[in-house]
Amino acid sequence: MKRVLIFIASAALLSSCASAPEDSNACGVVSTYLTAELENHYFPLVVTDVDGKPVISKPNYPLAVGQHTFTVSELIDDQTLQVRLAARVPKVITVDVAANTRYQLMAQFNVDKQYRGNDQSYWQPVIRSDEYHECQLTQE
Repeated sequence: MKRVLIFIASAALLSSCASAPEDSNACGVVSTYLTAELENHYFPLVVTDVDGKPVISKPNYPLAVGQHTFTVSELIDDQTLQVRLAARVPKVITVDVAANTRYQLMAQFNVDKQYRGNDQSYWQPVIRSDEYHECQLTQE
């Protein structure tokens, strides 16, 4: 009987250790490398800032779990777009990054009406997709 109790206590202790690992290296990835999907009005974009800090745009941003803010500019190449250059301003999108998840950001071109002049509502940044993707932050 004493051995059974020791075994049960040991098993409970080991299972609690195994189910609650301290993984400070857990991360997700925000990506911007997808090519345009013209039929669905999705276009690439470029990241200029992450969490308020300027960055050199790259295809993947491995980030710690939690909310992250991206400042992005659209790369919409569509002959129906007739807004002025002054209307083509960066926009902000917040991504709630989960562990082992890749998020694909794109610019969604709104084609519900003709946008002209300084109308900035012709596009918005969106999370086009998310998928499982293993990720570990490296210690620097």
